[in-house]
Amino acid sequence: QVQLVESGGGLVQPGGSLSVSCAASGIVFSITAMAWYRQAPGKQREFVARITSSGSTFYADSVKGRFTISRDFAKNTVDLRMNSLKPEDTAVYYCNRWPPATEYWAQGTQVTVSS
Repeated sequence: QVQLVESGGGLVQPGGSLSVSCAASGIVFSITAMAWYRQAPGKQREFVARITSSGSTFYADSVKGRFTISRDFAKNTVDLRMNSLKPEDTAVYYCNRWPPATEYWAQGTQVTVSS
């Protein structure tokens, strides 16, 4: 049974930094490309960043240069480091594989950027 658990969200001021983490179990993590997605109020869920099993990364234009995705094979975790946060980054952040599997969506973690 696949389980993805996101954590680390919170409230941060514009220009600040925050990291979110995803703990994965029940998947062959070592060969699975993983990704972060987000859903802002009133909007559709969108892709944020992904990382392959070999460490190659790809980012949405809206976060390129500000966000960094990484993974730890020993801990089966995927992290997203977010710098220079903007109010428009406010959303619930989810992790999933890439491409996403419908059955893998979990609760997500709320990130709010506000002064």
